[in-house]
Amino acid sequence: MRAVIASEPGGPEVLTVTDLPDPEAGDGEVVIDVTATAVNRADTMQRQGKYPPPPGASEVLGLECSGTISAVGRGVEGWSVGDEACALLAGGGYAERVAVPTAQLMPVPKGVDLVTAGALPEVACTVWSNVFMVAGLQEDETLLVHGGAGGIGTLAIQLAKALGARVLTTAGSQEKLDLCRSLGADEAISYRDQDFVEEVKQATDGHGADVILDNMGAKYLDRNLSALATQGRLVIIGMQGGVKGELNIGKLLAKRGAVIATSLRARPVDEKAAICAGVVEHVWPLVTDGSVRTLVHATLPLAEAAEAHRIMESGDHVGKIILTA
Repeated sequence: MRAVIASEPGGPEVLTVTDLPDPEAGDGEVVIDVTATAVNRADTMQRQGKYPPPPGASEVLGLECSGTISAVGRGVEGWSVGDEACALLAGGGYAERVAVPTAQLMPVPKGVDLVTAGALPEVACTVWSNVFMVAGLQEDETLLVHGGAGGIGTLAIQLAKALGARVLTTAGSQEKLDLCRSLGADEAISYRDQDFVEEVKQATDGHGADVILDNMGAKYLDRNLSALATQGRLVIIGMQGGVKGELNIGKLLAKRGAVIATSLRARPVDEKAAICAGVVEHVWPLVTDGSVRTLVHATLPLAEAAEAHRIMESGDHVGKIILTA
């Protein structure tokens, strides 16, 4: 099969298409003939040598895919050759075929074409697990989403609004701010021209954000604490703003708040199974009825993975970047 790997740590130019042995379905696994995958920030970090795959995972990039099952392993129930599915992966999505545990398989939501479905699993599982399973966002609470125009941000805005929360978000251009508002954000804040801490306080009459979904890490740590409500939950899922920051424990104690850092890729299969089941139960019906949709910025062939990474790292995109196998 054709697959994309990073020949060495570096820029997008190190991504190469190579021939690798076809994967085989192990016990409890299926092989998917990949229709589409999507680019995630974790892929660019892996390419740079900063985010190696977990032990036993494929060196091929790609944390999600959609496609058609072409083989089933022993002990597989509920899935058959020929079924269409999308999947959460620990790696291997940038390829023509991938083996995946059935616990990480999800049906394609009704009304979603198979290519677009390749851009759903990672963002849906990330948002559902962090905002709702971990942080426990409730109806009528306030969510602050950083980077609202990205793949995760666009879905988080829509999902939180659909489930009854108030949503504030940050973005870096007028176009992206307008997009966030069109998706349902109650307030869209320019991180270039505005102080998001003051804007959050003003928008919430001083209450603050009950949940903050943060992809920046160190750079925003102290300001996120300032923007957090009493008993608020800050969930850090990225390190775009650095890995080391100073935590003001006094400020955290005064707010009786929580700082939680999570990752999805290295979780054991049983945890991923619970997340995928939650997504199918709670998110897919909203995708089916149109309350939540995937925004696709560009669709490129697998051979143009390097260009897809350049688009991702330029910061000019909105929503997801898809690669078709």
